[in-house]
Amino acid sequence: MKLYQLHSKQALPISKNKAWDFLSDPANLKVITPEHMGFHILSGVDRPMFAGQIIQYKVSPFPGYTTKWVTEITHVKEGNYFVDEQRFGPYALWHHKHFINEIEGGVEMEDIIDYKIPLGILGQLAHPLIVKKQLLEIFKYREQKLKELFGTIEHLPNELILNSF
Repeated sequence: MKLYQLHSKQALPISKNKAWDFLSDPANLKVITPEHMGFHILSGVDRPMFAGQIIQYKVSPFPGYTTKWVTEITHVKEGNYFVDEQRFGPYALWHHKHFINEIEGGVEMEDIIDYKIPLGILGQLAHPLIVKKQLLEIFKYREQKLKELFGTIEHLPNELILNSF
């Protein structure tokens, strides 16, 4: 089974505390997810983020298919980073690290997602046609939404890279 990695960096002209408050609130995932994904939080967002927190979502990755997605927040370093891992959902593996680093003029938000697609060779064939395209679209949407909400640091380019191993 092939392992894929999506790596995203985005500079925002906000304080580290403001970035943390927004990004560590699971309810804000709906704000930065495209509407066509049918993303709805079912449970798990009634408290501030903590290690061991289980969050349940419903998502429609493509028309006609809706699935439940259950993630666990496995690591939290307040104000700096957190990690969520899929416990049940559309991926064979989903490990998502979220980092917030101070930079001149604001913060750099960095995401590193390691993931595997189910269904063996069929999943590998679907990756470039469906999954890769959709993940890049979701992260481009998120980048645009965060720019609308918080602005941008013009002299720092954003990065979005998808690799396979």
